[in-house]
Amino acid sequence: MRIKRGVASHKKHKKIRKATKGMSHAHRTSVRRGKQAVVRSLEYSYRDRRARKRTFRQLWNIRINAAAREHGTTYSRLINGMKLAGIKLDRKILAELAVNEPKAFEEVLKAAIKK
Repeated sequence: MRIKRGVASHKKHKKIRKATKGMSHAHRTSVRRGKQAVVRSLEYSYRDRRARKRTFRQLWNIRINAAAREHGTTYSRLINGMKLAGIKLDRKILAELAVNEPKAFEEVLKAAIKK
């Protein structure tokens, strides 16, 4: 008996069409171009999930440095002072304090850098 593969093909094509919803014309209508677009978009999303972590850390460092310089020190001196003082705050929380709670950031800075 002859095996026909229409059902499997339609299922695959339907899956690609669902994934390309919202893309431009050729990527949305052509299954071949759509499959290429989906593969590429998944690669980009994988790569950019990792890049997001880098960019946020850069942003936090910039904010911490700006707040530290307002108080007459630098980012590297502040981080070193925090390590020596045993203050275990990560950069995300420290940047949040620098932006939203300047008084609390100042207390951390004083504790870290004793003159």
